[in-house]
Amino acid sequence: MKKKPERINRVIFAEPSLKKAFEDLEKGKYEDKQLAEFLKRAIRDLKENPLCGIKIPSKLWPKEYIKKYEITNLRKYDLPDGWRLIYTIEGNELEIISILIEWFNHKDYDRKFKY
Repeated sequence: MKKKPERINRVIFAEPSLKKAFEDLEKGKYEDKQLAEFLKRAIRDLKENPLCGIKIPSKLWPKEYIKKYEITNLRKYDLPDGWRLIYTIEGNELEIISILIEWFNHKDYDRKFKY
């Protein structure tokens, strides 16, 4: 009997500019480096379990995400100190990809999602 291949979970950035922003955090001041560490932990968690974030109801999805990324799902990962990481998931039976879209503080998150 053939063994079923194990599913691969990957995490990528939606845009090169977002990856650069993440890399810049690592070189920044203390608060930036701390946020970079929070994001690294989130990335590790998403590689472990892509569904670990909270599902955001579709009626709250920003129109720009729908238009720009053609999302079919949207999730939020709560980071320490009120930061939020927004991502979507794509994949198939062999691979699940968590696509990081944006991160922001609680106030900017509330504004973006019109809370």
